[in-house]
Amino acid sequence: MRLVVVSNRLPIRLVKEKNEWLLKMGSGGLVTALVPVLRNRGGLWIGWAGATDHVDLDNRITPWAKDIGYTLKPVTLSREEIDKFYFGFSNEIIWPMFHDLLDRCHFDPSFWNEYKKVNNKYARVIVKNTKKKDYIWVQDYHLMLVADELNKMGVERQTGFFLHIPFPPLDIFLKLPWRSEILKALLRFDLIGFQTVRDRRNFVQCLRMLIKDAQVKGKGQILTISLPDKEVRIGHFPISIDYNDFVKRTDTKAVAERAWFFHEKLSRIQIILGLDRLDYTKGIPNRLEAFRNALIRYPELQGKITLCQVVVPSREDLPEYNNLKSRIEQLVGEINGQFTRSGWIPIHYIFRSLEKEELLAYYRTADIALITPLKDGMNLVAKEYCACNLEEKGVLILSEFAGATAELQKSALLVNPYDVEGVADAIYRAFKMPREEKKARMKKMRASIQRNNIYNWVDSFLEVGIAKRLDNFPSLEYYMPQIEMSSPP
Repeated sequence: MRLVVVSNRLPIRLVKEKNEWLLKMGSGGLVTALVPVLRNRGGLWIGWAGATDHVDLDNRITPWAKDIGYTLKPVTLSREEIDKFYFGFSNEIIWPMFHDLLDRCHFDPSFWNEYKKVNNKYARVIVKNTKKKDYIWVQDYHLMLVADELNKMGVERQTGFFLHIPFPPLDIFLKLPWRSEILKALLRFDLIGFQTVRDRRNFVQCLRMLIKDAQVKGKGQILTISLPDKEVRIGHFPISIDYNDFVKRTDTKAVAERAWFFHEKLSRIQIILGLDRLDYTKGIPNRLEAFRNALIRYPELQGKITLCQVVVPSREDLPEYNNLKSRIEQLVGEINGQFTRSGWIPIHYIFRSLEKEELLAYYRTADIALITPLKDGMNLVAKEYCACNLEEKGVLILSEFAGATAELQKSALLVNPYDVEGVADAIYRAFKMPREEKKARMKKMRASIQRNNIYNWVDSFLEVGIAKRLDNFPSLEYYMPQIEMSSPP
């Protein structure tokens, strides 16, 4: 048996620079989570590589894949498929809807038609490159129809699906014109995994309303859905990170020197870290307003804290994201103009991806992490920050609408990202928190993340799906190149 991961994108991407296609490591939560899992195990990863269908993908990817211990199989997409399947249905309908932002949805029927066609294309690539005994693990909202497409072809495969983003409540999901088709397609998988109990509960409520012959049974982590022709299991499996790897990479001389450099430049100032992909679900404007509110209502913070806000570029060619970038930069300019004084700037703004040592150094040196998405499936940045906080002196301020809250709520400072004054109060509380309390809170969070690491996530899913663990897929003897650290999911 091989473990076959199927996702919208491969863990690498082709980027055109100066009329030449270059191969680069991918970024985001999915890559952070799954690269360590497949590494050296001889499995297969199917996905799009970021280029249009006229590029010779196989010959470019194959040499790179030999060094990582698993096979990469690219799916080719045309320009129209990228526009309507990826930018259209996936990111103008499903992404905003599943994050409770209905006003951002664009229900274009042509998007749905292209979504079906591309899911069929992925299914055909699966059929061509896998065998009956392989386990097909499909990832995320782009590919919710894949198992149904395999079923229509009469192809038997053991399939699992994991949703990395939230699943919406019934009153929101009902607005989706293709709601029943998507639910029925998801029920063609053998196992469906969600990040949290909340997401699974929302899914069950939608089933009970829309799929009349679906009977939900059981209690605990795993429920069974009985259908006339099959049984489907659903469960919550909170995703995580490779904790030990983050600790090992952070505990190096190079990272320590960079962290010291940051502190030296900002001596006697507490550093607050905000780290996000450019996306309207991350709540960055709300966070900046809360920071401004903290400086106004707690004047003693002025000159003693600095917000380092890192925004990783994403989808800048879309007007909505370009407008968001402009709004963020306007707020940064306003706040810095309002409060800057000799020797102190309230916000250091970075708009680019961080290279790996720089990212780890920011994690290690930040006194406070301000992670306030409006809604998030998990948010691995919160876990990465804790793992890299080797001195256990940091404070995590976390949105109560992030999936990570279920695990970290007892030791993080939870906030409602829409509550500007509440977030400001949390910033002040973190600033004033005694050293002993910081250490006790961080120690508990780090222990939890170490215990519930990425390998436990995989094992829990595979044990339910096929009664196997990751160790049942033996490691291979391959030379492993250095894998770049992820940008935020």
